[in-house]
Amino acid sequence: MSPRPRKASDDEVFAAATRMMARCGPGDLTLAMIASEAGLTAGALVQRFGSKRALLLALAERFATSTQHLFAGLRASSRSPLAALRAYATCMAGLGTSATALANSLSWLQQDLTDPDFRRYTQTQARASRRELQRLAEDAVADGEIDAHVDPAALARAIEVTVSGSLMSWAIHQEGTCRDWVRHDLDMLLKPHLPPRRAKARKKR
Repeated sequence: MSPRPRKASDDEVFAAATRMMARCGPGDLTLAMIASEAGLTAGALVQRFGSKRALLLALAERFATSTQHLFAGLRASSRSPLAALRAYATCMAGLGTSATALANSLSWLQQDLTDPDFRRYTQTQARASRRELQRLAEDAVADGEIDAHVDPAALARAIEVTVSGSLMSWAIHQEGTCRDWVRHDLDMLLKPHLPPRRAKARKKR
């Protein structure tokens, strides 16, 4: 009697798909590869999602609707709003575990920007991230971690642009680790907006 086929939750399937997307670009990834990573058969994924595109759209929707949970986790694990902003940069730098992984992430972004269905979810996620960055900036100003004259909305946009651009820049230069590269660029952005005592403390570290 053959063993019953293994079952996997949607979370496990999405985690497997995310791992495979870091290893393969859109043109190389197959449903069978995701199924193998999840310990399932391709037929099981077809039965559940219908197609690779449908599975990836479901994953994109999951990312788009989980932004608040991501930032809640950053807040919970950080000692202050300013530390959470830096933790966000570190989290994004996780896309650059290797040059290949980041290159694949950028190729998936190209699909997200050119396919209307994927773009809708990407835009939803980006707008939610901007709102959460602004809230962190507002809290950092209220706590005296960032100068009171700073516009939180403008700073949130600048952080978004800096981190995204830093990832792209590291992909080209590949000097040091992606984490250190992105954190350096974020610190350069934040430095003029820190109260003198915090700027000096940061410099001594």
